[in-house]
Amino acid sequence: MHPTRVAPLAPAAAVLQASPWQAAEVPPLGRVRSFVKDETIMAAGGCPIFFYKVVSGMVRTCQVLADGRRKIAAFYTAGDVFGIEAGHEHRFAAEALGDVTVLAYRRCSFDRVASGDGRIGRMVMDAMIRDLGRAHDHMLVLARKSAIGRVAAFLLDLSDRAAGRVVDLSMPRADIADYLGLTIESVSRSFTQLERLGVIEVLATRRTVIVRDMAALRGFDA
Repeated sequence: MHPTRVAPLAPAAAVLQASPWQAAEVPPLGRVRSFVKDETIMAAGGCPIFFYKVVSGMVRTCQVLADGRRKIAAFYTAGDVFGIEAGHEHRFAAEALGDVTVLAYRRCSFDRVASGDGRIGRMVMDAMIRDLGRAHDHMLVLARKSAIGRVAAFLLDLSDRAAGRVVDLSMPRADIADYLGLTIESVSRSFTQLERLGVIEVLATRRTVIVRDMAALRGFDA
């Protein structure tokens, strides 16, 4: 595990230019932190002193089970919030999938500001509601979908977050398989089938997918 590199405090407006949260909506409480691939942003079992908002890059949250297997809980992209806990410790670890920049908010400071500014409380509540909605949708995907249906649902979720047809796959296929409850072979076959049908195009780097037929992709998710 690499040591965390903590950047100095930066003006909120400068950091938030690339963020869905506007500078006027966010107090200058966040500390800018940068991470490289596979660095730990927060550790499972750690005290939830901070929670985080992704400014750029992608983050995975995961948990190591009693039998030693790692379970991917979620992926977070720019604008997403993670690390908000009701209990006294983080249930999941969070790791950078590549170069990642986050804003780390000290919970006690944020709570004080939120108590006097309803916009801040609503901002966090909206983030929590989105996270709960995605978790609910993910449970339905795991319960009902075929392998290709699960992969289609996964691509649709990422394309919706990106608000476009270009999907960034920063995570390895093994992470996708773990997240979707599939084998790596099933994930690879599903990508191949979708590409052969002209629904998607997987670029040579295998890190980017272009959705060529959104209606057909949604059909696999039905």
